[in-house]
Amino acid sequence: MGLQIIKSDTHIDFVGIRKFAFMISLALILLGVGSLIMHGGPRYGIDFAGGINVQVKFDKEIEIDHLKTILRDGGLADTTVQTFGLPQDNEFIIRVSALNVTTDEVRTKVETTLNADMGNSGYKIQRQEMVGPKVGADLREKALEAMFYAVLLIAIYISGRFEARWIVAGIMAAALAGGIYLLELVNLPMSLLIVAAMFITIGLCWYLKLNYALGAVVALIHDVIITVGVFSLLGKEFDLTIVAALLTIIGYSLNDTIIVFDRIRENLRNGLGDTFADTINRSINQTLSRTLLTSGTTLLVVAALYVLGGGVIHDFAFALLIGVVIGTYSSIFVASPILMGIGPSAQPVEEEGAAA
Repeated sequence: MGLQIIKSDTHIDFVGIRKFAFMISLALILLGVGSLIMHGGPRYGIDFAGGINVQVKFDKEIEIDHLKTILRDGGLADTTVQTFGLPQDNEFIIRVSALNVTTDEVRTKVETTLNADMGNSGYKIQRQEMVGPKVGADLREKALEAMFYAVLLIAIYISGRFEARWIVAGIMAAALAGGIYLLELVNLPMSLLIVAAMFITIGLCWYLKLNYALGAVVALIHDVIITVGVFSLLGKEFDLTIVAALLTIIGYSLNDTIIVFDRIRENLRNGLGDTFADTINRSINQTLSRTLLTSGTTLLVVAALYVLGGGVIHDFAFALLIGVVIGTYSSIFVASPILMGIGPSAQPVEEEGAAA
């Protein structure tokens, strides 16, 4: 028998506290959405908003706060400074979000500012690169498309995997494609189009009784919104590394949800549980030890990345820390209890002797 930190005969009433859990989720979502509205949306990094990166290597150790002060006093107030590589490398990325200057002008400004403080022999500019606003907008749209299609394909997969309703899942995909086509005719911005498509997906899952897909999709959207909301609350930038983190979170959260759904389906077939709520509780308790062990070991790895990984992947690791915690929570308190509101789809009844 494998390692178990929760006894197999544990009976925690997760479904019984679902309303309390939903209130917590709703409060977190409203807090994040409120922050996004107040700030006019996510704080985009250079990848999405456009700007200039300058990588500088210093000959000796320099504190990042001191470097920020030097740049601010030199007239480069609208910059973000991050460490690059290992701390002993003394390398930094200076991000300038201004769009009305050229790369050479920024380089000259940085050199003039640093020379005034430490002379021209204490550092070396390793590279500089510029992302135009058009490229940033294209990357932003592609990132949104990637997250949307990830969730859509997951909805189709869950429908076929757990409910053996591939045809209905195909109808949902076709209806969604038609809805998106009609919305494109009115020239909706991509961000609104993605939001509308998400609502259509959830509505179709509900209407077509794709219950498992509905629970999984709602849980994934829940995880993404809360993670983005935390970044907005903390004023952190949203760039391509965070999109990569969100896609990783979607995959991780889905894996946890599938483990619980698998056990629910198995227990339903075996007739375990007096009621559907009892079956869900039994299934969550049976997989709880595995869920906590997996999440705990993953958190240890991500925490190590966060502490030791350096500034370049600092926000990436931070997003994963939030996502692993929220994803574990949602697989227990969001995805499965949502099935309670609708009930399971008709399960194929395998009567003994039917085939005889």
